[in-house]
Amino acid sequence: MKKIKGNVMALCLMMSIPLLNILYGILNHGDRGAYSLMTDIDRGIPFLKIFIIPYVAWYLFLLGTLVFFCLKDRETYYKTLLSLNLGLLICYGVYFFYQTTVPRPLLVGEDILTRMVAWVYATDQPFNCFPSIHSLTSYLMFKGIRHSSIKNKRNQLVISSIAFTIILSTLFVKQHVVLDAIAAIFLGEVLFNLISNICWRQGEASEKYILNIGKNR
Repeated sequence: MKKIKGNVMALCLMMSIPLLNILYGILNHGDRGAYSLMTDIDRGIPFLKIFIIPYVAWYLFLLGTLVFFCLKDRETYYKTLLSLNLGLLICYGVYFFYQTTVPRPLLVGEDILTRMVAWVYATDQPFNCFPSIHSLTSYLMFKGIRHSSIKNKRNQLVISSIAFTIILSTLFVKQHVVLDAIAAIFLGEVLFNLISNICWRQGEASEKYILNIGKNR
């Protein structure tokens, strides 16, 4: 019973994500002016509607991976979730002071993939792009499994493959540009390593404290 209660309480911490997401909607406009970070590389990347599938699957991927971490490796769960929340706050700060936009292609056709892209375009304005939250959070899942005590070849391959496919999908469905993804990966790398180092130092300090108590007895 205690284990179930502990899992529920830990899982409830994920509610911080939709709560912070309220800020996304507030900032998702270009009223303060918006900049373009398009490069020749981005202009050469084709629009591939098939990538809307991993782009939308991001929601389930994020939820499923965090639940997996919570149930199997609580330390990695806390590190990843904290890094994610800090990353969201930093992204929202950037969106407020430096809003960017990405031009979207004209959609042609009535097939299911085109309708899925149209739905994403209709529900998400072409702002809040730099850094990419899709890319940031996916990369943090990759970092989490790489540093997890439960990692193995199978779960590393599955999580890493999905994470980087989602990052690529942001470019192929024209929701983001290359600089958005690069900035997100850099931010995720810095935040996860920072949180990990802080936790390691705290753990080392606690271990030394316990050892000193033992010596003084």
